[in-house]
Amino acid sequence: MSCLRPLLFLLLLAATGNAAAASHAVAFMYHRFGEDRYPSTSIRLEQFDAQLDYLAQNGFQVWPLERVVEHILRDASLPERTVAITVDDAYLSVYEHAWPRLKARGWPFTVFVNTDPVDRQLGGFMSWEQMRAMQQAGVRFANHTASHDSLAARRADEDEAAWERRVRADIERAQQRLREELGAVVDQEPRLFAYPYGEYDTRAADLVRSMGYIGFGQHSGAIGALSDRRALPRYPMAEAFAAIEPFARKAASLPLPVVQAEPWEPRVGTNNPPTLTLTLAQPQRGIACYSAEGKALPITRLDDTRLQVQAAAPLHSGRSRYNCTAPAAAGRWYWYSHPWLVEE
Repeated sequence: MSCLRPLLFLLLLAATGNAAAASHAVAFMYHRFGEDRYPSTSIRLEQFDAQLDYLAQNGFQVWPLERVVEHILRDASLPERTVAITVDDAYLSVYEHAWPRLKARGWPFTVFVNTDPVDRQLGGFMSWEQMRAMQQAGVRFANHTASHDSLAARRADEDEAAWERRVRADIERAQQRLREELGAVVDQEPRLFAYPYGEYDTRAADLVRSMGYIGFGQHSGAIGALSDRRALPRYPMAEAFAAIEPFARKAASLPLPVVQAEPWEPRVGTNNPPTLTLTLAQPQRGIACYSAEGKALPITRLDDTRLQVQAAAPLHSGRSRYNCTAPAAAGRWYWYSHPWLVEE
């Protein structure tokens, strides 16, 4: 398999703990900054400052997300401790609070824009003029749909063909508005896309790929050679889980070398709780899996490289996930997250 060469390099890196290059990186995802009335999506400014200080003081390199993706696509090595900073939804606090802090450090970041609120000049969102100023200073803007509707949702009167026409038009409209306001740079490869709410199913992910985008979700984990380009992981950041200790653990994390996840489909049907079967590239000690609420999940070992995970009780409606981790060298952790969507 073509993935074995970068995978072996990853495993060698984890074993040595002191290599100068790696085949993985970590992406963080934010929404709002200093908007304390929205604690589920906002990070306090003192928390954000502490995170940036931690990255600067501990040898991390902050790369543009597209540069990380380019290296992953080419199986090229990245500097050890490479991270990317991303922001969803283009809220005004990005311009007012995040950009000045990142600009002062000379650090790049990517904003995924849902264009309809910007076009309607809704309060709390950036303007196109503000985004152009940021772009001139090196900030990258990318597609988050126009409407911010969930790609996994089907309307009551909508068959699969109608769903695909609607979603395709939504993504194309956003790309057109980005191009009209910010120029042809938004079409440069690799083209990046973030799923609204981090929600997707296999059909949506395949559509995003067919349209030429690299997709990003909101499930946790490091990005590596084996990561599925339809839905790459990012660590969500908000007030409740922005403390430095977990942030540091995530920033230093490595991708758990999952060769196959069955089912890959996030949508949970009648089999709730779902059973997840993971196939690893090689035996891995110390794997533990947890629910979205942090409860330990039972694991069944099928053989040296395959395991099954299933929650003891049905998952709640809406978004959920299984998180699996394993210890690596130098106090670091392998990490893999599988998102689930449970019908309401």
